[in-house]
Amino acid sequence: MSDIVVLGSGLGGMSAAFEIKAALGAAHRVTVVGDGRQFSFTPSNPWVGIGWRQPADVQLDAASALERHDIAFIDSPASAVRPADNRVVLQDGRELAYDYLVITTGPRLAFDEVPGLGPLDGHTQSVCTTPHAAAAWQAYQAFLGNPGPVVVGAAQGASCFGPAYEFALILDTDLRRRRLRDRVPMTFVTSEPYVGHMGLGGIGDSQGLLERQLRQRHIKWICNARIDKVEDGTMHVSGLDAHGQAPEQHALPFRYAMVIPAFTGVAAVRGVEGLVNPRGFVLIDKHQRNPTFRNVFAAGVCVAIPPVEATPVPTGAPKTGFMIESMVSTLAANIKADIESRPATAEATWNAVCLADMGDSGAAFVALPQIPPRNVTWAREGKWVHLAKVAFEKYFMHKIRTGNTTPVYEKYVMKALGIARIRPGTGDE
Repeated sequence: MSDIVVLGSGLGGMSAAFEIKAALGAAHRVTVVGDGRQFSFTPSNPWVGIGWRQPADVQLDAASALERHDIAFIDSPASAVRPADNRVVLQDGRELAYDYLVITTGPRLAFDEVPGLGPLDGHTQSVCTTPHAAAAWQAYQAFLGNPGPVVVGAAQGASCFGPAYEFALILDTDLRRRRLRDRVPMTFVTSEPYVGHMGLGGIGDSQGLLERQLRQRHIKWICNARIDKVEDGTMHVSGLDAHGQAPEQHALPFRYAMVIPAFTGVAAVRGVEGLVNPRGFVLIDKHQRNPTFRNVFAAGVCVAIPPVEATPVPTGAPKTGFMIESMVSTLAANIKADIESRPATAEATWNAVCLADMGDSGAAFVALPQIPPRNVTWAREGKWVHLAKVAFEKYFMHKIRTGNTTPVYEKYVMKALGIARIRPGTGDE
């Protein structure tokens, strides 16, 4: 019998636990280590931040869902990972031994890298977690009583640009519905070299699509933006040129601001030689396996992926939902192969299928694979995307409740569209 420990109970962790258990069966133990019992559907956080969803709408009890499938849950996050000893130290003092470790912790939110950034010790809101989004909604309600300038964006080093665009466009929609939009000047601030870069060098005509949306909605934008500091009511931003110089200085007034920060690896893994890079992201090979510690696998935002290209202001490559599911399917197949003394050959496609809500419409982006060069890339927009994202929220929550993360009909529909999780000929899929 093998013991598989999964660190993290978010999108990647829950999916990994269910897929590994389904692949291995009752003969092997799977344990999930989480920080709190609540699973949150992170893609819905922009809606929570505007009050279109309540936290209870996008959360469920992770422990109950896992236990129905004979997967243990421990409500105490890891404080240290010791891969040389095959052990994890928990914050409550316990230690877990493992045969295989799967790291799906998500990121640490590096608000501290910009003075005054963040919802706790700073002056900006966040939708990176559901509690942050709930706090953003409380701040938004106060803002509605005294509206004024708004700044939304993504800080230098950010790798998750989609939620920033979504929040700006959803906010615009909500303000128009409330007949308050004419009292709210809006500015979008981003470290991207151009609107729609997304940390990926663009997807289809994402630049034209998003520029058109911002222009039609009277949202000004500043690209190549470095946020130097945030004071109460003022964001200080430098606009860099192609040589990294800062010829433009902006002091942006705001009564409400939401900014996506840069990410780092979590404290439990940072500084572990051979396991992570200098930012604390887990090093992996094409099989989602750490090159140094061969029984450690990783998936999701916590993995180390180099930037797609050099940009005047640092930008990271995002790890989107379907890309994470691709990673999860791959590591599950490779852990099973290793237990059965077969070569771990499965490789993730890292295909990306993204649905971005715009309040009253939406944009769909497809990149096969996500990292260039690509076989397929396109972007489309329309009201159907908004409806599709609403449906996908309900669908994914159902998958987590039932523990069936790869329903047969989804598998065959995606394959009919040419979108697979594992590269053909490299694994079981």
